[in-house]
Amino acid sequence: MRQRQLFLSRRSFRRLLSVSIGRRRGVGGSPEVSTSAGQDDSKSMEPWADKKPTQKPSWRCFSYEEIHKATDGFHQDNLVGRGGYAEVYRGVLEDGQVIAVKRLTRASTDEQKEKDFLQELGTIGHVRHPNVSALLGCCIDRDLHLIFDFSSRGSVSSNLHDERSPPMAWKLRYGIAAGTARGLHYLHKGCRRRIIHRDIKASNILLTTNFEPQISDFGLAKWLPSEWTHRAVAPIEGTFGCLAPEYFMHGIVDEKTDVFAFGVFLLEIISGRKPVDGSHKSLLSWAKPYLSDGAIQKLVDTRLEQDYDMGQLKRLTFIASLCIRATAAWRPSMTEVLELLEDGEEMLQDRWKMPEEEEEENEFWGFDDLDDECDTPSSSSSTRSSQQ
Repeated sequence: MRQRQLFLSRRSFRRLLSVSIGRRRGVGGSPEVSTSAGQDDSKSMEPWADKKPTQKPSWRCFSYEEIHKATDGFHQDNLVGRGGYAEVYRGVLEDGQVIAVKRLTRASTDEQKEKDFLQELGTIGHVRHPNVSALLGCCIDRDLHLIFDFSSRGSVSSNLHDERSPPMAWKLRYGIAAGTARGLHYLHKGCRRRIIHRDIKASNILLTTNFEPQISDFGLAKWLPSEWTHRAVAPIEGTFGCLAPEYFMHGIVDEKTDVFAFGVFLLEIISGRKPVDGSHKSLLSWAKPYLSDGAIQKLVDTRLEQDYDMGQLKRLTFIASLCIRATAAWRPSMTEVLELLEDGEEMLQDRWKMPEEEEEENEFWGFDDLDDECDTPSSSSSTRSSQQ
Protein backbone atom coordinates (compact mmCIF):
# COMPACT_ATOMS: atom_id res chain seq x y z
CA MET A 1 0.00 0.00 0.00
CA ARG A 2 2.83 2.38 0.85
CA GLN A 3 4.60 1.66 -2.44
CA ARG A 4 1.35 2.18 -4.35
CA GLN A 5 0.78 5.48 -2.58
CA LEU A 6 4.27 6.66 -3.47
CA PHE A 7 3.76 5.67 -7.08
CA LEU A 8 0.49 7.58 -7.27
CA SER A 9 2.01 10.66 -5.67
CA ARG A 10 5.01 10.76 -7.95
CA ARG A 11 2.95 10.09 -11.07
CA SER A 12 0.43 12.85 -10.30
CA PHE A 13 3.09 15.27 -9.17
CA ARG A 14 5.03 14.75 -12.38
CA ARG A 15 1.83 15.24 -14.33
CA LEU A 16 1.27 18.55 -12.56
CA LEU A 17 4.80 19.70 -13.37
CA SER A 18 4.67 18.52 -16.98
CA VAL A 19 1.36 20.25 -17.67
CA SER A 20 2.58 23.48 -16.03
CA ILE A 21 5.75 23.42 -18.10
CA GLY A 22 3.73 22.63 -21.22
CA ARG A 23 1.46 25.60 -20.63
CA ARG A 24 4.44 27.92 -20.21
CA ARG A 25 5.81 26.64 -23.55
CA GLY A 26 2.50 27.10 -25.29
CA VAL A 27 1.67 23.40 -25.48
CA GLY A 28 -2.02 22.64 -25.49
CA GLY A 29 -3.94 19.73 -24.12
CA SER A 30 -4.82 20.85 -20.60
CA PRO A 31 -8.29 19.79 -19.46
CA GLU A 32 -11.19 22.17 -19.93
CA VAL A 33 -13.28 23.38 -16.99
CA SER A 34 -17.04 23.77 -16.90
CA THR A 35 -18.03 27.42 -16.66
CA SER A 36 -21.38 26.89 -15.00
CA ALA A 37 -22.04 29.10 -12.01
CA GLY A 38 -22.36 27.22 -8.75
CA GLN A 39 -20.36 24.23 -9.91
CA ASP A 40 -20.48 21.41 -7.37
CA ASP A 41 -17.24 19.87 -6.13
CA SER A 42 -18.38 16.45 -7.23
CA LYS A 43 -17.00 17.54 -10.61
CA SER A 44 -13.35 18.01 -9.83
CA MET A 45 -11.62 21.19 -10.97
CA GLU A 46 -7.93 20.43 -11.44
CA PRO A 47 -5.46 23.09 -10.24
CA TRP A 48 -3.72 23.27 -13.61
CA ALA A 49 -6.91 23.72 -15.66
CA ASP A 50 -6.71 27.40 -16.53
CA LYS A 51 -6.75 29.44 -19.68
CA LYS A 52 -4.13 31.95 -18.57
CA PRO A 53 -0.40 31.27 -18.84
CA THR A 54 1.38 30.31 -15.64
CA GLN A 55 4.63 31.65 -14.29
CA LYS A 56 7.60 29.45 -13.63
CA PRO A 57 7.37 28.14 -10.07
CA SER A 58 9.97 29.52 -7.68
CA TRP A 59 9.68 26.57 -5.31
CA ARG A 60 11.77 23.42 -5.50
CA CYS A 61 11.58 19.74 -4.63
CA PHE A 62 13.22 18.80 -1.34
CA SER A 63 14.58 15.35 -0.66
CA TYR A 64 13.25 13.41 2.28
CA GLU A 65 16.77 13.31 3.72
CA GLU A 66 16.86 17.14 3.75
CA ILE A 67 13.64 17.65 5.67
CA HIS A 68 14.24 14.63 7.92
CA LYS A 69 17.58 16.06 8.98
CA ALA A 70 16.20 19.59 9.28
CA THR A 71 13.46 18.48 11.68
CA ASP A 72 15.73 16.11 13.61
CA GLY A 73 13.78 13.13 12.34
CA PHE A 74 10.41 14.89 12.85
CA HIS A 75 11.17 14.99 16.56
CA GLN A 76 8.24 15.82 18.82
CA ASP A 77 10.15 18.79 20.23
CA ASN A 78 9.92 20.35 16.77
CA LEU A 79 6.17 19.80 16.41
CA VAL A 80 4.58 23.26 16.35
CA GLY A 81 1.07 22.43 15.20
CA ARG A 82 -1.33 19.57 14.64
CA GLY A 83 -4.80 19.41 13.12
CA GLY A 84 -7.19 16.99 11.52
CA TYR A 85 -5.35 17.19 8.20
CA ALA A 86 -1.67 17.86 8.92
CA GLU A 87 1.23 18.16 11.32
CA VAL A 88 3.67 21.08 11.15
CA TYR A 89 7.30 20.82 12.24
CA ARG A 90 9.98 23.43 12.68
CA GLY A 91 13.21 22.67 10.87
CA VAL A 92 16.61 24.17 10.09
CA LEU A 93 18.28 23.55 6.74
CA GLU A 94 22.06 23.14 6.38
CA ASP A 95 22.40 26.77 5.24
CA GLY A 96 20.68 27.93 8.43
CA GLN A 97 17.31 28.77 6.92
CA VAL A 98 14.46 28.03 9.31
CA ILE A 99 11.53 26.26 7.69
CA ALA A 100 8.08 24.91 8.52
CA VAL A 101 7.37 21.42 7.19
CA LYS A 102 3.70 20.58 6.78
CA ARG A 103 3.13 16.82 6.60
CA LEU A 104 -0.29 15.67 5.47
CA THR A 105 -1.77 13.13 7.87
CA ARG A 106 -5.48 12.88 7.05
CA ALA A 107 -6.40 9.24 7.61
CA SER A 108 -8.63 8.75 4.57
CA THR A 109 -7.72 6.92 1.38
CA ASP A 110 -4.32 7.39 -0.23
CA GLU A 111 -6.06 8.79 -3.30
CA GLN A 112 -7.87 11.44 -1.27
CA LYS A 113 -4.68 12.36 0.56
CA GLU A 114 -2.91 12.78 -2.77
CA LYS A 115 -5.77 14.88 -4.13
CA ASP A 116 -5.64 17.18 -1.09
CA PHE A 117 -1.89 17.58 -1.53
CA LEU A 118 -2.11 18.40 -5.23
CA GLN A 119 -4.99 20.81 -4.68
CA GLU A 120 -3.11 22.78 -2.03
CA LEU A 121 0.10 22.69 -4.05
CA GLY A 122 -1.72 23.87 -7.16
CA THR A 123 -3.39 26.67 -5.20
CA ILE A 124 -0.39 28.16 -3.44
CA GLY A 125 2.36 27.25 -5.88
CA HIS A 126 1.98 30.46 -7.90
CA VAL A 127 0.96 32.80 -5.06
CA ARG A 128 3.39 35.67 -4.48
CA HIS A 129 2.44 38.50 -2.12
CA PRO A 130 4.04 39.96 1.05
CA ASN A 131 0.88 39.19 3.00
CA VAL A 132 0.46 35.58 1.87
CA SER A 133 2.68 32.78 3.16
CA ALA A 134 5.00 31.72 0.32
CA LEU A 135 5.72 28.12 -0.61
CA LEU A 136 9.42 27.14 -0.59
CA GLY A 137 8.88 23.67 -1.98
CA CYS A 138 7.56 20.19 -1.43
CA CYS A 139 8.67 16.62 -0.83
CA ILE A 140 6.85 13.52 -2.08
CA ASP A 141 9.26 10.90 -0.76
CA ARG A 142 7.84 8.50 1.89
CA ASP A 143 4.99 10.93 2.54
CA LEU A 144 3.54 14.22 1.28
CA HIS A 145 5.11 17.44 2.59
CA LEU A 146 4.85 21.17 1.91
CA ILE A 147 7.70 23.45 3.00
CA PHE A 148 7.36 27.12 3.98
CA ASP A 149 9.37 29.82 5.67
CA PHE A 150 9.07 29.51 9.43
CA SER A 151 7.23 32.41 11.08
CA SER A 152 9.12 33.08 14.28
CA ARG A 153 6.40 35.33 15.71
CA GLY A 154 3.77 32.61 15.44
CA SER A 155 0.15 33.38 14.64
CA VAL A 156 -2.02 36.39 15.41
CA SER A 157 -4.05 34.12 17.69
CA SER A 158 -1.05 33.02 19.75
CA ASN A 159 0.06 36.64 20.19
CA LEU A 160 -3.40 38.00 20.86
CA HIS A 161 -4.54 35.40 23.38
CA ASP A 162 -1.34 34.57 25.27
CA GLU A 163 -2.13 35.57 28.83
CA ARG A 164 1.56 35.35 29.75
CA SER A 165 2.47 38.17 27.36
CA PRO A 166 1.59 41.88 27.42
CA PRO A 167 -1.45 42.79 25.32
CA MET A 168 -0.75 43.36 21.64
CA ALA A 169 -0.41 47.10 21.01
CA TRP A 170 -3.17 48.85 19.08
CA LYS A 171 -0.75 50.02 16.38
CA LEU A 172 0.21 46.41 15.68
CA ARG A 173 -3.42 45.33 15.60
CA TYR A 174 -4.34 47.97 13.05
CA GLY A 175 -1.33 47.13 10.89
CA ILE A 176 -2.24 43.44 10.99
CA ALA A 177 -5.81 44.25 9.96
CA ALA A 178 -4.60 46.32 7.00
CA GLY A 179 -1.98 43.76 5.92
CA THR A 180 -4.44 40.88 6.11
CA ALA A 181 -6.91 42.88 4.01
CA ARG A 182 -4.22 43.45 1.37
CA GLY A 183 -3.41 39.72 1.29
CA LEU A 184 -7.05 38.73 0.99
CA HIS A 185 -7.61 41.32 -1.74
CA TYR A 186 -4.71 39.78 -3.64
CA LEU A 187 -6.20 36.29 -3.37
CA HIS A 188 -9.55 37.54 -4.67
CA LYS A 189 -8.39 40.02 -7.33
CA GLY A 190 -4.65 39.78 -7.95
CA CYS A 191 -4.06 36.08 -8.51
CA ARG A 192 -4.02 34.30 -11.85
CA ARG A 193 -7.36 32.89 -10.72
CA ARG A 194 -9.48 33.85 -7.75
CA ILE A 195 -8.75 31.93 -4.56
CA ILE A 196 -11.37 31.59 -1.82
CA HIS A 197 -9.52 30.74 1.39
CA ARG A 198 -12.55 29.47 3.39
CA ASP A 199 -10.78 29.57 6.76
CA ILE A 200 -9.68 33.14 7.49
CA LYS A 201 -9.08 33.40 11.23
CA ALA A 202 -6.45 34.60 13.68
CA SER A 203 -4.68 31.24 13.96
CA ASN A 204 -4.22 31.16 10.16
CA ILE A 205 -2.58 34.58 9.99
CA LEU A 206 1.14 34.25 10.70
CA LEU A 207 3.49 37.06 11.68
CA THR A 208 6.96 37.76 10.32
CA THR A 209 9.76 39.12 12.46
CA ASN A 210 8.46 42.63 11.72
CA PHE A 211 4.88 41.63 12.60
CA GLU A 212 3.84 41.66 8.95
CA PRO A 213 0.77 39.39 8.62
CA GLN A 214 0.77 36.50 6.17
CA ILE A 215 -2.31 34.46 5.30
CA SER A 216 -1.51 30.76 5.66
CA ASP A 217 -3.06 27.28 5.61
CA PHE A 218 -4.70 26.76 2.23
CA GLY A 219 -5.95 23.27 3.03
CA LEU A 220 -9.57 24.35 2.50
CA ALA A 221 -8.98 26.87 -0.29
CA LYS A 222 -10.96 26.67 -3.52
CA TRP A 223 -10.47 28.06 -7.01
CA LEU A 224 -13.21 30.30 -8.38
CA PRO A 225 -12.88 30.78 -12.16
CA SER A 226 -13.80 34.19 -13.52
CA GLU A 227 -16.80 32.70 -15.37
CA TRP A 228 -18.38 31.52 -12.11
CA THR A 229 -20.30 33.71 -9.69
CA HIS A 230 -19.92 31.14 -6.91
CA ARG A 231 -19.50 27.43 -6.31
CA ALA A 232 -21.17 24.87 -4.06
CA VAL A 233 -18.94 22.75 -1.87
CA ALA A 234 -19.41 19.76 0.40
CA PRO A 235 -18.70 18.91 3.12
CA ILE A 236 -18.91 22.25 4.90
CA GLU A 237 -15.60 22.78 6.69
CA GLY A 238 -14.10 25.67 8.59
CA THR A 239 -14.34 27.21 12.05
CA PHE A 240 -17.58 27.86 13.91
CA GLY A 241 -18.06 31.52 14.65
CA CYS A 242 -16.40 32.46 11.35
CA LEU A 243 -18.70 30.77 8.82
CA ALA A 244 -20.84 32.95 6.58
CA PRO A 245 -24.58 32.10 6.66
CA GLU A 246 -24.82 31.13 2.99
CA TYR A 247 -21.88 28.77 3.39
CA PHE A 248 -22.94 27.35 6.74
CA MET A 249 -26.48 26.62 5.56
CA HIS A 250 -26.13 25.96 1.82
CA GLY A 251 -22.44 25.35 1.06
CA ILE A 252 -22.28 28.41 -1.22
CA VAL A 253 -18.76 29.83 -1.58
CA ASP A 254 -17.53 33.06 -3.18
CA GLU A 255 -15.41 36.07 -2.18
CA LYS A 256 -18.02 37.23 0.31
CA THR A 257 -17.46 34.01 2.30
CA ASP A 258 -13.96 35.27 3.15
CA VAL A 259 -15.23 38.81 3.67
CA PHE A 260 -17.56 37.58 6.41
CA ALA A 261 -14.71 35.73 8.15
CA PHE A 262 -12.52 38.83 7.83
CA GLY A 263 -15.20 40.81 9.67
CA VAL A 264 -15.08 38.31 12.53
CA PHE A 265 -11.27 38.55 12.43
CA LEU A 266 -11.49 42.34 12.84
CA LEU A 267 -13.74 41.94 15.88
CA GLU A 268 -11.26 39.47 17.35
CA ILE A 269 -8.38 41.91 16.87
CA ILE A 270 -10.37 44.76 18.41
CA SER A 271 -11.74 42.86 21.38
CA GLY A 272 -9.11 40.22 22.10
CA ARG A 273 -11.95 37.68 22.28
CA LYS A 274 -12.01 34.37 20.39
CA PRO A 275 -14.73 33.68 17.76
CA VAL A 276 -16.30 31.22 20.18
CA ASP A 277 -15.38 31.31 23.87
CA GLY A 278 -15.21 28.51 26.41
CA SER A 279 -18.92 28.78 27.17
CA HIS A 280 -19.81 28.48 23.44
CA LYS A 281 -20.77 32.16 23.27
CA SER A 282 -20.01 33.56 19.83
CA LEU A 283 -18.09 36.77 19.33
CA LEU A 284 -20.73 37.88 16.83
CA SER A 285 -23.65 37.62 19.24
CA TRP A 286 -21.62 39.47 21.90
CA ALA A 287 -20.47 42.27 19.59
CA LYS A 288 -23.59 42.97 17.53
CA PRO A 289 -25.51 44.91 20.24
CA TYR A 290 -22.54 47.27 20.71
CA LEU A 291 -22.20 47.74 16.97
CA SER A 292 -25.94 48.44 16.62
CA ASP A 293 -25.96 50.95 19.49
CA GLY A 294 -22.74 52.66 18.45
CA ALA A 295 -21.09 51.75 21.76
CA ILE A 296 -17.89 50.76 19.98
CA GLN A 297 -15.58 51.60 22.88
CA LYS A 298 -17.10 48.67 24.78
CA LEU A 299 -15.72 46.39 22.05
CA VAL A 300 -12.10 47.30 22.76
CA ASP A 301 -9.86 44.81 24.57
CA THR A 302 -9.98 45.94 28.22
CA ARG A 303 -6.26 45.23 28.56
CA LEU A 304 -5.56 48.17 26.25
CA GLU A 305 -7.36 50.54 28.62
CA GLN A 306 -7.40 53.85 26.69
CA ASP A 307 -4.33 53.17 24.57
CA TYR A 308 -5.91 53.10 21.10
CA ASP A 309 -6.73 55.47 18.25
CA MET A 310 -10.40 56.42 18.25
CA GLY A 311 -10.47 57.26 14.54
CA GLN A 312 -9.00 53.89 13.64
CA LEU A 313 -11.42 52.15 16.01
CA LYS A 314 -14.37 53.80 14.23
CA ARG A 315 -12.98 52.71 10.89
CA LEU A 316 -12.38 49.07 11.92
CA THR A 317 -15.73 48.66 13.65
CA PHE A 318 -17.58 50.19 10.69
CA ILE A 319 -15.83 47.82 8.28
CA ALA A 320 -16.49 44.85 10.58
CA SER A 321 -20.18 45.73 10.79
CA LEU A 322 -20.39 45.70 6.97
CA CYS A 323 -18.43 42.45 6.56
CA ILE A 324 -20.57 40.40 8.97
CA ARG A 325 -23.88 41.21 7.32
CA ALA A 326 -26.02 38.12 6.86
CA THR A 327 -26.81 38.91 3.23
CA ALA A 328 -23.70 38.47 1.10
CA ALA A 329 -24.79 41.05 -1.48
CA TRP A 330 -24.69 43.79 1.18
CA ARG A 331 -21.14 43.02 2.29
CA PRO A 332 -18.30 45.02 0.74
CA SER A 333 -15.73 43.47 -1.56
CA MET A 334 -12.13 43.41 -0.38
CA THR A 335 -11.46 46.25 -2.84
CA GLU A 336 -14.00 48.36 -0.97
CA VAL A 337 -12.60 47.23 2.38
CA LEU A 338 -9.14 48.45 1.34
CA GLU A 339 -10.61 51.77 0.20
CA LEU A 340 -12.14 52.24 3.63
CA LEU A 341 -8.93 51.18 5.39
CA GLU A 342 -6.24 52.89 3.39
CA ASP A 343 -7.49 55.51 0.95
CA GLY A 344 -9.11 57.85 3.41
CA GLU A 345 -12.55 57.32 1.92
CA GLU A 346 -15.28 58.87 3.99
CA MET A 347 -17.32 56.29 5.84
CA LEU A 348 -20.65 57.30 4.35
CA GLN A 349 -23.37 55.59 6.34
CA ASP A 350 -26.05 56.24 3.68
CA ARG A 351 -24.02 54.50 0.98
CA TRP A 352 -24.11 51.26 2.96
CA LYS A 353 -27.58 51.55 4.48
CA MET A 354 -29.69 48.42 3.99
CA PRO A 355 -33.48 48.21 3.49
CA GLU A 356 -35.39 47.50 6.70
CA GLU A 357 -36.27 43.94 5.67
CA GLU A 358 -32.58 43.20 5.08
CA GLU A 359 -31.69 44.65 8.47
CA GLU A 360 -34.19 42.30 10.12
CA GLU A 361 -32.57 39.29 8.43
CA ASN A 362 -29.17 40.58 9.43
CA GLU A 363 -30.21 40.67 13.09
CA PHE A 364 -31.36 37.05 12.89
CA TRP A 365 -27.89 35.65 12.18
CA GLY A 366 -25.75 35.32 15.29
CA PHE A 367 -24.42 31.79 15.94
CA ASP A 368 -26.12 31.73 19.33
CA ASP A 369 -26.92 28.03 19.39
CA LEU A 370 -23.51 26.34 19.36
CA ASP A 371 -23.72 24.01 22.33
CA ASP A 372 -24.38 20.87 20.30
CA GLU A 373 -22.26 21.79 17.29
CA CYS A 374 -18.86 22.96 18.47
CA ASP A 375 -17.32 19.48 18.35
CA THR A 376 -18.58 18.46 14.91
CA PRO A 377 -16.11 17.83 12.05
CA SER A 378 -16.91 21.12 10.34
CA SER A 379 -15.62 23.03 13.35
CA SER A 380 -12.03 21.98 12.77
CA SER A 381 -9.78 23.51 10.14
CA SER A 382 -7.05 21.76 8.22
CA THR A 383 -4.28 22.74 10.64
CA ARG A 384 -4.79 24.33 14.04
CA SER A 385 -1.31 25.63 14.51
CA SER A 386 0.92 28.68 14.69
CA GLN A 387 2.51 27.68 11.41
CA GLN A 388 1.41 26.83 7.92
